Amino acid sequence: MDLGFDQPMEHVLRQTVIAMRLAERLGADDLRSTLYYTSLLVDVGCHADAHEQAKWFGDDIALRAGKYRHDLRGLRGLASGVAMLGSSQPPLHRVRVGLAFATVGHRELDRMIEGHARLARSLAERLGLDPDTCDAVSASYERWDGRGWPGRLRGEQIPLASRLAQLAEHVEVAHRLGGTRAALALARSRAGTQFDPSLVASLAAHAEVIFAGVDRARSWDRVIESEPELRRRLVGPEVDLALGAVADFVDLKSPYTLGHSRQVAELAGATGRVLGLPDQEVVTLRRAGLVHDFGRLGVSNGIWDKPGPVGTGEWERIRLYPYFTERMLVQSATLAPLAALAVQHRERLDGSGYPRGTGAVSLTVASRVLAVADSYRTFREPRPHRPALGPEAATTRLRAEARAGRLDADVVEALLSAAGQTTVRRHSAPAGLSPREVQVLQLIARGLSSREIAGRLTISPKTVRNHTEHIYAKTGIVNRVTASLYATEHGLTSADLDEEPA
Repeated sequence: MDLGFDQPMEHVLRQTVIAMRLAERLGADDLRSTLYYTSLLVDVGCHADAHEQAKWFGDDIALRAGKYRHDLRGLRGLASGVAMLGSSQPPLHRVRVGLAFATVGHRELDRMIEGHARLARSLAERLGLDPDTCDAVSASYERWDGRGWPGRLRGEQIPLASRLAQLAEHVEVAHRLGGTRAALALARSRAGTQFDPSLVASLAAHAEVIFAGVDRARSWDRVIESEPELRRRLVGPEVDLALGAVADFVDLKSPYTLGHSRQVAELAGATGRVLGLPDQEVVTLRRAGLVHDFGRLGVSNGIWDKPGPVGTGEWERIRLYPYFTERMLVQSATLAPLAALAVQHRERLDGSGYPRGTGAVSLTVASRVLAVADSYRTFREPRPHRPALGPEAATTRLRAEARAGRLDADVVEALLSAAGQTTVRRHSAPAGLSPREVQVLQLIARGLSSREIAGRLTISPKTVRNHTEHIYAKTGIVNRVTASLYATEHGLTSADLDEEPA
């Protein structure tokens, strides 16, 4: 999450150390487990509507970073947001965006922030965390003065873990940039509004101990050492469930990548079996497929969702995202083997790939499988500049890449065989959704408006709205982001959902 807020890596880990130390000063030993996971997950839903954030503000990452500079409910925070409206666009476009934001956009932004906490709670539940932790995560955007999001709690109604995590998150940034004096100045300036004044007072009283060495030692080691439940470990299927849950959340960043990582993982694993790879290597390959796009969080949706050509600077940022993935994973000895594989999924046999331009000699069979699986699924999914390709067109593109010497021809044929074996027809949809409602749900998740959905399905906008009301009533979703998560969790994102096996 650090990259998604334009923060150096380990920001969230350092804030967790600060929160745990402050809790220790308060004698809140019974809170350790809840606080630990709340602090780690506090911002995990904030990238889910990056598509909408980029639509309004140009650079969603810069927008999110602004919360550390200005109180979002203050005048300076408002002025900063207004100044970003339509950034990087021509003046006339910025005027149009500004007018639209004044009428509907500000309410949409509030709904986005409310949704962040709901999504963070959803991930906490999928990871099997206890109810107290889920409650604390879902209250992480509430404020002491009651003007937070969703604005149902104030003061001591807000779980203590939520108050601690929010304070620690902001003072970590201030401390890193300006030292203890800057951290305390920020805390005191928002005491009684955003932050619990008693926690600010305790922070000030024990600042020397709480901030001691926090910016020097590796935070990863410190956080693992302070894990309250005897360094709980995930084994076997638990690892896959956890990685899959995080992968689904990462893919929410753009409506064009919903379910991408899970589908790449399944296809890569199936291809590995066709090629006769050892079972453990197939497991590693499948897990690498789940994590291969984590680094996407470090690139703005102003780039990912851009319908036209990307500029030179934007392309250089894209070329870095596999490296970001590697840096995230390499800290863990367990995940490091996945990092070594995932970082190569955009490399090519002729050395034309990225981030390092690695050629055929250094690319293992597993690396080649992951590259082909990612390419095939990318062809099969829509992108801002083109619609999704059908199976035949995707196959043609994939074989063309092999003939050009960029992808391994044997792996391509193995994958096409695996794709035929793993394509399954869905006979029923969840929540009693009709086939047409599934189609509408998929297009809502892809970010299409009612008018655009009507054009795609050749039905009237009124019929689309009726379908949408029925979908919302049956599933409980309320917007594109929740529709995206629902579609991902129920396997409704695949472009070839209703095709017969090849």
